[in-house]
Amino acid sequence: MSELKIGLVATLSVAVLAGCNIAGQGAGSADRPKQADASGPVDTQLSQEQLAAATAITRAPSPRPTARATADQLDTTTAEQRAAAAKAPETSETKLGSTVASLGDPTEGGFWIKTPLVKSRGIGRIVNPANGKSAKVDLIPLDGPENGGSQVSLPALQLIGVSLTDLPRIEVYKS
Repeated sequence: MSELKIGLVATLSVAVLAGCNIAGQGAGSADRPKQADASGPVDTQLSQEQLAAATAITRAPSPRPTARATADQLDTTTAEQRAAAAKAPETSETKLGSTVASLGDPTEGGFWIKTPLVKSRGIGRIVNPANGKSAKVDLIPLDGPENGGSQVSLPALQLIGVSLTDLPRIEVYKS
């Protein structure tokens, strides 16, 4: 098995175990924090045209259910989307803070981050300060303290040069 497959299996195992209650009571859906609706309103300073262009970059379909073996099969973004997401920002951005990033649900397509640093959906950018690489992403609220960790999509982590099993500190900006 390749290192990538082993890392992906290990990360998914950790994610599954994280959802379990150590006391043995199990975590039902009523106990889980609520996630923002992916189709909810977007809070941004971008014009409608800029928002439409950013959304075309950050959104991608979920992978086919049969394509759940490798990171390459799970990444449904196009080469054009990856190139556009990696471009330098064209509008001013506001730094929201930094957060520890972990791999989010690898079956959710597109470039996104679920983070407690935002209270409403928006468009932004994540930056890996270790190498300066960045990715344009959908900002999605995640319940929890602002100093809590964030979940990042598989394509976004790959674009900023982060191993899928690492827990790097990344910077988060809002457009």
